[in-house]
Amino acid sequence: MLKKILLMLLTLTCFGTAWAAVDINTASEAQLQELKGIGPSTARAIVKDRSAHGAYKNADDLSKRVKGLGPKSLAKLEGQGLTIPGAAVSNSIGAGKAAASHRGKSATKS
Repeated sequence: MLKKILLMLLTLTCFGTAWAAVDINTASEAQLQELKGIGPSTARAIVKDRSAHGAYKNADDLSKRVKGLGPKSLAKLEGQGLTIPGAAVSNSIGAGKAAASHRGKSATKS
């Protein structure tokens, strides 16, 4: 019984560390690079742009300002613990594309 409790505590500790939030508006280059999908050049670009132009307002703002961070990339990064102010990626960036795609399909069926 004691082994199970210790194992559970160890597991929770590991997951808690792995899922620590990384705030896009306060993270250092090193913290950003801990996320799979952000290498040294992207981390540098995020921090440099943030320093020059201020905090990111939402996922759409981040995507427009940092080359290579599209809706799919940002959704994956959010899943790893990246926090971005405003609406989730799927709601802010992808919503317009989904609506346009849906309108196009319904128009061709009529």
